[in-house]
Amino acid sequence: MTEHVLEKNASLTLTEVSFPDIDEEVYGLLAAPPDPRGAVVLAPGAGITKEREKERVEEYAMAGCAAFVLDLRGNGGETKGRGFNPDLDYLAFDAGAWPEFYKTVCDLSVARAAVSGWWKVPVYAMGASNGGRYAAIAAAADPGFSGYIGVSTSGFGLAGNQYTGNASRFLLSIDPDHAIGKISPRPVWIFHSRRDPIINFTLGEELYSRAGNPKEFIVFNGTHGENDEVDARVEDLCTSP
Repeated sequence: MTEHVLEKNASLTLTEVSFPDIDEEVYGLLAAPPDPRGAVVLAPGAGITKEREKERVEEYAMAGCAAFVLDLRGNGGETKGRGFNPDLDYLAFDAGAWPEFYKTVCDLSVARAAVSGWWKVPVYAMGASNGGRYAAIAAAADPGFSGYIGVSTSGFGLAGNQYTGNASRFLLSIDPDHAIGKISPRPVWIFHSRRDPIINFTLGEELYSRAGNPKEFIVFNGTHGENDEVDARVEDLCTSP
């Protein structure tokens, strides 16, 4: 893992991090206070690069929460690869190869393992919009995550149940609606706005309904993705004892 410090002061250190995973070099930004009380690995929404999340992760660090945001594969940042495409991913799965979705989930888990090695604090998988889907699967698959925070996200309505064989297995394997129940007894927090124009509020409710306890559904005043209200609550969750 390669680390390059971009900024350092008494409140936080901002570091550009890269690491090889499977077939790509994965890039991210890590903002951390001197003594974090918790941490998040953040998967941003489609087309959102790590640079666009710089202020957010710095704010989290100022509140006492280390935050590691990745450039997801094919998301327009430094990490190469292909963005979310279930049709192409199924062809790879059916051929016995690794779908890009799986690789992205592994990237989040590698980032979590790195954070867990740096600090002995709870590390939460967090994602917004499509990034929330990756983060949900990562939290379900990796017991090293202390819980899951999903913002303006949803599952795919258990669409895999409409098929058989490999098609069913693949679709369910990438569906947060299928995976989220496996996160329990680790906590789940789902944030959604009633005015979300991209992922309907009811889909967020459905995802929440399939989570095990403990869980909390938080309606926030906004549209789609994180805002100041969400960030303040996440900071509290991340830094609470």
